[in-house]
Amino acid sequence: MGPKEWLRLAASILACESVGGLGTVFTFSSLTGWYAGLNKPWFTPPSWIFGPAWIALYALMGVSLYLAWPKAQGRNAVKPRILIFTVQLILNLLWSLLFFGLRSPLYGAVAIMALWIAIAMTILEFYKASRPAAFILIPYIIWVSFAALLNFYIFILN
Repeated sequence: MGPKEWLRLAASILACESVGGLGTVFTFSSLTGWYAGLNKPWFTPPSWIFGPAWIALYALMGVSLYLAWPKAQGRNAVKPRILIFTVQLILNLLWSLLFFGLRSPLYGAVAIMALWIAIAMTILEFYKASRPAAFILIPYIIWVSFAALLNFYIFILN
């Protein structure tokens, strides 16, 4: 890998991590008060796990984006792939805004369902360009599935 490739990889990861960082703006303000006071299911992991998990997942998203982007043949092949990736990234941020920022498990549940669908579509699109790019997103969809389960239980319990 030459310097240009390293730069593109770093830019892909940085773009994803930046969205994650933006999401923490909504999250941190609600963790100690609102979120701590919610009734949560017995399988809720300790709060300290979420930060490292999301940092790793955003890094994986960046690597996946890097792998899928150059494999497309022509502009027409890149557009849907990058569009659906961008949509899932926006939905990821939107979930933080709705669940934590607006403190709404109901709106969060709606957003996380849309996010899950967008991730699945991203995996399918990326698979066409690069199987590793698609497989790297599997931990992400598993984590979002778990987060959706937590979101739904929090909605029900509160």
